[in-house]
Amino acid sequence: MAARIVSEVVKTSLGPKGMDKMLVDSFGDVTITNDGATMLKEMDVQHPAAKMMVEVSKTQDDEVGDGTTSVVILTGELLGKATELMEKKVHPIVIIDGYRQAEEKALAILEEIAETVDPKDKEVLMKVSKTTMASKLVNQHSHYLSDISVDAVLQISEPENGGYTVDLDMIKIEKKPGASLTDTRLVRGLIIDKEVVHDGMPKQIKDASIGLLNAAMEIEKTEFDAKISIETPEEMQAYLDQEEQMLRDMVKKVKDAGISVLFCQKGIDDMVQHFLAREGILAARRLKKSDMEALGKSTGAKVVNSVDQLSAEDAGYAELVEERKVSDDSMIFVEGCKNPKAVTILIRGGTERVVDEADRSIHDALCVIKDVVEEPKIVAGGGAPEIETARLLREYAEKLAGRERLAVMAFADALEVIPITLAENSGMDPIDAISEIQSEHAKGNKWVGIDGLLNKVADLSAIDIYEPMVVKAQAIKSATEAASLLLKIDDIIAVSKMSGPPGGGMPPGGMGGMPPGMGGMPGMM
Repeated sequence: MAARIVSEVVKTSLGPKGMDKMLVDSFGDVTITNDGATMLKEMDVQHPAAKMMVEVSKTQDDEVGDGTTSVVILTGELLGKATELMEKKVHPIVIIDGYRQAEEKALAILEEIAETVDPKDKEVLMKVSKTTMASKLVNQHSHYLSDISVDAVLQISEPENGGYTVDLDMIKIEKKPGASLTDTRLVRGLIIDKEVVHDGMPKQIKDASIGLLNAAMEIEKTEFDAKISIETPEEMQAYLDQEEQMLRDMVKKVKDAGISVLFCQKGIDDMVQHFLAREGILAARRLKKSDMEALGKSTGAKVVNSVDQLSAEDAGYAELVEERKVSDDSMIFVEGCKNPKAVTILIRGGTERVVDEADRSIHDALCVIKDVVEEPKIVAGGGAPEIETARLLREYAEKLAGRERLAVMAFADALEVIPITLAENSGMDPIDAISEIQSEHAKGNKWVGIDGLLNKVADLSAIDIYEPMVVKAQAIKSATEAASLLLKIDDIIAVSKMSGPPGGGMPPGGMGGMPPGMGGMPGMM
């Protein structure tokens, strides 16, 4: 029951006409979102079975990044259908076996009906990305944001044994409120949230030669205590000059390596900053390790562990390195790298909420594009693949004997909850819509589904509504696993954490100073 209630809550947010949820936390902070995973993550769920639903959506988000609302609705429906069968005296184990069979068959059907595409075909990727954004708050800018997302993924994808792999960590996302969503842009390189260390340094360097240093540009303290006895002012001066000379030598090494921009993971001494500024070298310090790695991937520079190792061979290249002010903060832009394997998307938007929701939408878009690049198979959206899979599952169930057949039938019915919900959310009559779609599918039009924008039944491949097959397959897998797990449970037992003698081993006379008679509290145990 609890699991089904969770699925009812998310139901209304499915599809292009889906509603958004406003989540308010205990501090009064507000999040407005249409993203299933975000809703469930932020929701304060106490019931153990309902927590399972949250985990299902999290798994879906981690694995394929989209379809988080669908997977929860599907799990709820599978449990609902199972309850009906249990009332007819079908044993839960029989239902679980039937669901397993149905899952295997459904995945095979999906593979069969999916269309194979070229993983580098930008048009296809754009369609998939726009579909996932259609149901989000930022849908009016979906074309613009999809374009950016597709470019970003194609830029960082690496060929690997006949296919491609995509590491989404190499797309860094920087969010800054202010300006409008259409000022969101892709930087072919990195944006680093740091300022140039010294005011005297140039704020812009073209055709930069970039050095990455994982060491401090300062004079290190000795590891053991040492005393220097200085007796005359000359000796004192010589000591100070020597120290300055060491710092000058550091800067000279940087200059001799031909480096014009230096990114340092540790600190840079004030004196060194001054000398670097004199030489016209732009420097930033205390960068995050992840930024250093991404800079290496994007500019082609190698991170070196001491100033002595800096050399022209290990330096990276960027057309432009510049400090710019974005809303209130200064950031360093490293742009125009030759073939960057790490890029940045700078998200802008009117308010904090818009920027956050744009970030979630772009995350989903990047995930779906990655899914298609890595596994180039797509299906149409709008509930079409679910209806087709359900139809073929019923044909398969006809051939089965025994009670599993009932479970396979129930599984097929449950799949249809996706188009039914889409129809409900669009304000259509679900029963009319589903029967119309089913008759079209029986004629062989496998991509007919619900066009949520125009509130009618239509062929969705004609209006370019496509989704990755992986997302659908993962949703079926996760939902079946979760439903089977919950069906196997017949009792919820509260476990006491206390282990020890009965009565909690308290001294007689109760808890220090309690009136006798409350000690041990045997009636409560």
